[in-house]
Order: sequence, then structure tokens, then C-alpha cells
Amino acid sequence: MLLEVKNLRIAFHLEGRETVPVRDVSFSVPEHGRVAIVGESGCGKSLTALSLARLSPTDRAYISGETKFSGRIAYVFQNPSDSLNPVMRIAEQIREALPKNMPKKEQNARIIELLARTGLPDPARAAHAYPCELSGGQQQRCMIAMALAATPDLLVADEPTTALDVTTQKQVLELIDSLAAETGMAVLLITHNLGLVAGRMDEVNVMYAGRIVESGPVLEVLSSPRHPYTKGLLAAVPALDAPRDAPLADIPGTVPPPDAWPDGCAFWPRCASVQKRCSKEQPPECVKDGRRCACWAVSPQ
Repeated sequence: MLLEVKNLRIAFHLEGRETVPVRDVSFSVPEHGRVAIVGESGCGKSLTALSLARLSPTDRAYISGETKFSGRIAYVFQNPSDSLNPVMRIAEQIREALPKNMPKKEQNARIIELLARTGLPDPARAAHAYPCELSGGQQQRCMIAMALAATPDLLVADEPTTALDVTTQKQVLELIDSLAAETGMAVLLITHNLGLVAGRMDEVNVMYAGRIVESGPVLEVLSSPRHPYTKGLLAAVPALDAPRDAPLADIPGTVPPPDAWPDGCAFWPRCASVQKRCSKEQPPECVKDGRRCACWAVSPQ
């Protein structure tokens, strides 16, 4: 196994209070595997991904649990315009990820090669450009080139299509797919869109309120979801063949902030299958047929 995460917990101590946005998260990524973490904004997906490289958003974070990883991790973040340095040319930013002992002439050739692999039509121009001179899609391709410069064993793609138009989203995702197949690197995709994982990922972990509530092979989870939250996410995806006047399905309410998560199962205030015990007890995790689920409705009584 390339990456194993067990009982990951992330806590913040602010003004004498403890907030735990990530609670007892466990998942794994096999070598050359394609794994997704899916959930609404505020569920703890990005914090989980950042913790793998100790990239805490604040020095007041307390991280515990166990992470086993052998190799290199590279990241592609959700907003390239925020991730790229606005006052440095693209070539210089990619150069930082290359071996320091590589001659500059070889570095320059490698930079052009990496940008060309991402499908940029004029890699030399992109290398000489500042981020503001490139479109959002071009910036994201530069971010991918920078990630590849480190020859990673695992690429963490954290909402890599945010703020991109639909056509560019498709191109960026297909680029990640093709590069993963070409280089053999594993991919951990962080997204709120279940539609992106279909046909693209091998395993999916559905996350809500800092916990993984369901996980398993993508095709099985999407075809027969067990947890009410997973069912709600799937129902909220508009069907292409639905009538124009068909009402859009949604999950009532919003994800509460970490300092206001309810007792018991955090999803119970929004759940259509809520039971009395849901507001008092955390449901047990059921593991069956290679799938995990934590819900009273499907777990052993």
C-alpha cells in the first residue's frame, strides 16, 4: 500500500475551546491507485489532504493518528491563481521543484518538456509568462507541470477544477488521468462532485462533518449507496434526461461548522432516515463486501 491513514484527528484550540474538524479518518491509496474523497464544502476534505504533508493552515493545529507513506507527494490545489506566485515567471516557479544540482540548461529543457506534456500549445511562452498573463486553465496546467517536476508517487488533486469552465474542467481531469497512466503515479482526488469520480476513480470515500461515512469501490458505491448522505449527494446530481420542469433534489440544510456539530451522527438533522438513537449515539461502522458504512439504517443492530 502506498499510503495508509489511520485514525487521523485534527484539532484546533482557539480561545480556550477545542474544535475538531477531522475525526478518526482512515483510508488508503494503493500503488498506482485512484482514490477520491467526496463531500460538501466544510466536511474536512482539504484539511485531511493537507495533513498528509503537514501543511496545516495554522500553527495551532494538533494532528494525531498514523500515516504511513513511502515516496513523494505533490499537490495540485483548487485555485491556481492563489497558489502561483504572481511576481515570479512560471519557469522560475517550476525550477524550484527540480533537483538543485541539475545544470540550468537541463533545467530549462526540463521545464519546457513538462509544460509541453500538459498540452500547452506554446510551452516556451508559458514558461516566460507571469501567472496573470495566462488563463485559469493554463495556470492549472502549469500547476500540474510543477507537480510532475517532483516525479511524485502520489498526486493530491484538491478540487483541481474549481473556477474553471466545464470544457476546461474536462480537459484538466483528462490530463491528470493520462499523466497518471503514463507515469504510474497514484492519484488522490478531493472533490464535492460525485459525477467526477464515476469512471475515473477506483475507490471513493464519502466524507461528512469530519468523518468518512461510507467508502468502497466507486461503481458499487454509486450504483447502490448505503448511507443516507451518499444517497442525497447522488440524488442531487441532475439527470440529463429529466424534464425541464422537474424539481431539483437537494439535501435540506447545510453542513454545520465544526464547533456546532451535533451529538451522535452529525448528519441526523438533515437525514430523511433519522432514528431516535441517531441524535444520541454514533452509529457503528459496518464493513461488508469490501465496503464501509457508518449508519444505523445499514449497520448491524
